[in-house]
Amino acid sequence: MKKAVPVLMLLSLAACGQQSALGLKPGQTMPPAPYGRADKPSAAELLTLPTIAIPERSVELRTRSEQRQDDPFDLPPPEAPQPDPTTAASGQPE
Repeated sequence: MKKAVPVLMLLSLAACGQQSALGLKPGQTMPPAPYGRADKPSAAELLTLPTIAIPERSVELRTRSEQRQDDPFDLPPPEAPQPDPTTAASGQPE
């Protein structure tokens, strides 16, 4: 029962959002027309994505295995710095 109460509270909080079309409040106006454009675009025009924003999927599948080219950025990790033998023998830094 103790676990059910917080879950029910969260569900009721999530369900209380208003689900209706967005609109302007009384007294508000649409934003001004973009620079260089005479007419104001509608909300639907502003929300439609241009064709360039929706790229098509490349469906070129590999039909046989191919040898990968060498990756110039696939470098081994850097070497750890080696201690100086003169300071390591005495145990005192200079």
